[in-house]
Amino acid sequence: MSSDDLDRFDHAILRIMAADGRISVTNLARQIGLSKSPTQARLRRLEATGVISGYRAMIDPIRLGLDHVSFVEVRLSDTREAALAEFNAAVRRIPEIEQVHLIAGNFDYLMKIRNRNMNDYRQMLADRISTLPHVAGTSTYVAMQAVKENAAEDTL
Repeated sequence: MSSDDLDRFDHAILRIMAADGRISVTNLARQIGLSKSPTQARLRRLEATGVISGYRAMIDPIRLGLDHVSFVEVRLSDTREAALAEFNAAVRRIPEIEQVHLIAGNFDYLMKIRNRNMNDYRQMLADRISTLPHVAGTSTYVAMQAVKENAAEDTL
């Protein structure tokens, strides 16, 4: 299913669900202007086709003391498919790494890392990031403030 297959009701469902995934089907139906049965059918279709990929609790990392955010550029010594696959598998095993993106540019990957403080990050960089497969070098940028995060609902 692509965005071309979605009508205004589907987009409304996605926008509302992105903001409040615990909304009842009755309230959702009322907000989008359909009755409960067609709203529920649309919701099931969006789930079945993978447009809605799941539901989860949004946990505030700052309240857990994880307010140090770093963005790390990673350059690899080898960018053949096998090396990329090995690196990808290794970063998936490190929970402090929140996001990893393969980049077209002057470096290979951009990672978002969350820790308690600079000392924890420095230790992680030395012991875990620098020892990842095929890492040739890194550059770190420390975030001072999050201006906008979790903006998926803004694009719907």
